[in-house]
Amino acid sequence: QVQLVESGGGLVQTGDSLRLSCAASGRALSGYAMGWFRQAPGKEREFVAGISWSDYGSGYANSVKGRFTISRDNAKNTVYLQMNSLKPEDTAVYVCAAASSIETIQVGGYAYLGQGTQVTVSS
Repeated sequence: QVQLVESGGGLVQTGDSLRLSCAASGRALSGYAMGWFRQAPGKEREFVAGISWSDYGSGYANSVKGRFTISRDNAKNTVYLQMNSLKPEDTAVYVCAAASSIETIQVGGYAYLGQGTQVTVSS
């Protein structure tokens, strides 16, 4: 079994940056793609970013492209989400996920899911 634990959320102002981390424990995530979803109050959970295991290919939602960067450290079983130029509409609970491919994460699928970390961006 895999546990995903997110950290790094908080309250920031418009234009600020945050870096989220997701640490996996229980077993290595060898071969798994990793990614992030977010869910704002009253809205459906949506894909934010994903990164593959092998070639470090990545994909992003249009709403965050150019502002967010996903990365991973396989030796540490950790994935990161660097969020720059934050906007109030980025306010949500950010949830880490592991899946067989980026494509799976992009359509909302996952094998493992974290509990989430709150990001609040004030205007």
